[in-house]
Amino acid sequence: MRILGIDPGLRTTGFGVIEADGPRLAYVASGTISTGAVDVGQLPARLKIIFEGVREVTARYRPDCASLEIVFVNVNPQSTLLLGQARGAALAALVSNDLAVSEYTALQMKKAVVGHGQARKEQVQAMVARLLALPGEPGKDAADALGLAICHAHAGASFAALSRSTTLARRAHAQYRKGRSY
Repeated sequence: MRILGIDPGLRTTGFGVIEADGPRLAYVASGTISTGAVDVGQLPARLKIIFEGVREVTARYRPDCASLEIVFVNVNPQSTLLLGQARGAALAALVSNDLAVSEYTALQMKKAVVGHGQARKEQVQAMVARLLALPGEPGKDAADALGLAICHAHAGASFAALSRSTTLARRAHAQYRKGRSY
């Protein structure tokens, strides 16, 4: 299964693509989508770059599913709203390509990759490089995106096992596919 991870950001959106075959993970690609060339005050133009960049990544690497970081309220509510719009542009690009999108918090991703939720960015970078046998550490945004893809590779298998082991139909928690489903 090919998984695309997206770490949304208004200035820099990270992406990471991995192949998961059971417990084996293989690196495919990673990078960033930057809106630095557009003036900070031109929000619609920046959102368009994020939308088109994520669509280009999906067209190029053809993932089977995607994982996206959930945004929480920060100290500055205005920053949180702006980040939410960047996240919305990335989400819209993913679902416009008919991808199933799972959401994970930064805490869940850090626990899946490093082993504890309070890990620093440098620790995530080092563990992603180690788990994917990379020759060097990826950038911070790309490492977070790869971490989200790794988190989904581990959690997706667990959710599938849970749904097979219970008589109740598992509801897709925080998953999108042609609209939100609960």
